[in-house]
Amino acid sequence: MDTGTLNGIVTILLIVAFIGLTLWAYSKGRREDFDEAAHLPFADDPAPERDTPAQRATEERHDKGGRKP
Repeated sequence: MDTGTLNGIVTILLIVAFIGLTLWAYSKGRREDFDEAAHLPFADDPAPERDTPAQRATEERHDKGGRKP
């Protein structure tokens, strides 16, 4: 087996893999999963809890541009 034959076999395997992956990605059964994944950046994150008054004061200072009251 020479390198030309090996290159041909590898090329055919890669084309088959590409076609299989494309058919999998565009199949109707995957649409719901991909739509859900597409909307993940817009999902609401839970608000962080503030534990102590000092943390609240620090956050309020940062919200006002870092100026102390």
